[in-house]
Amino acid sequence: MKNIIIVLGEPNSINSEILSKSLSILKSSKKNFILVGNYNILKKQLNYLRLNLKIKLNFLNRIKINKNLFQKFNFIDIPLKQNKAFDLKSNNTNEYILQSFNEALNLLNNKKAIGIINLPVNKSKFTKKKFPGVTEFIAAKTNLKNKVNMLIFNKRFSVLPLTTHVPLAKVSKMISYNKILNACKNVSFFYKNTLKINKPRIGILGFNPHNGENGYTGIEEKKIIIPSINKLKKRFKIYGPLSPDTAFILQKKLKLNVLIGNYHDQVLQTYKYIFGFNAINITIGLPFIRISPDHGTAENLIGKNKSNPESFKESIKFFSKNNVST
Repeated sequence: MKNIIIVLGEPNSINSEILSKSLSILKSSKKNFILVGNYNILKKQLNYLRLNLKIKLNFLNRIKINKNLFQKFNFIDIPLKQNKAFDLKSNNTNEYILQSFNEALNLLNNKKAIGIINLPVNKSKFTKKKFPGVTEFIAAKTNLKNKVNMLIFNKRFSVLPLTTHVPLAKVSKMISYNKILNACKNVSFFYKNTLKINKPRIGILGFNPHNGENGYTGIEEKKIIIPSINKLKKRFKIYGPLSPDTAFILQKKLKLNVLIGNYHDQVLQTYKYIFGFNAINITIGLPFIRISPDHGTAENLIGKNKSNPESFKESIKFFSKNNVST
């Protein structure tokens, strides 16, 4: 099986431009692709942007999909009522994106594909307040709530926030031994089975400045993080707690594969400064690989021909270079 699903995501975004700019790498890949989205909107947008999609599409029947009918580029058309090519005021894309993900997950459940790349989604319109992000949405849809993690990946090293898109005021109460254990398990399984790295080197960050200074600036290290690390050292190759202000410097010295932080910006801010668009967002802990480019919908760039497709290209390369199979 070599089918990869591409969910076209938020239509009122830079996604169609990114797709068009990535045609060469899609064509050169040995994988087949199943695009899930609305064809008429995609066609309107490419005409508006004066871009093209010079590929032969095989339109699939959503009701009955036979694995023998797959070609290089396949398309599943999802209904969407939108007259304009781009409509930034529209709030009608929620059901469309939900149907797109449902179609993709159905294909994965029925072993018609080995993984999914979703182009960016506007979380304020789609997941709203029900889920912090797409990571949690897919976890709930696959009955794996609180079992998956968001890994921001580059082959040099990756980062993983224990909590994702939640207010900082809530983070302290959400850190636990079980969260750290689950993250270490998911990292170890992913690196061993997909990247063929038997025992990845994992750094665990402290929570407070200077690791709490023995309780002076905070107790999360003494109460949760240090006891968790001591308990898990027998199972995993872990280091820490690493002081957040020097962790990225120590990463190279300790040859770490992954830095686990406590909250979103503790690890992503510096990481994105280092890697920019040469990183991808992988959900680990699922029975399949789910990837998205590590950026947003960038409505402010629509029509300006300034969108950077490199993270999407890295997403495609990941499936080509690594051991991803059913």
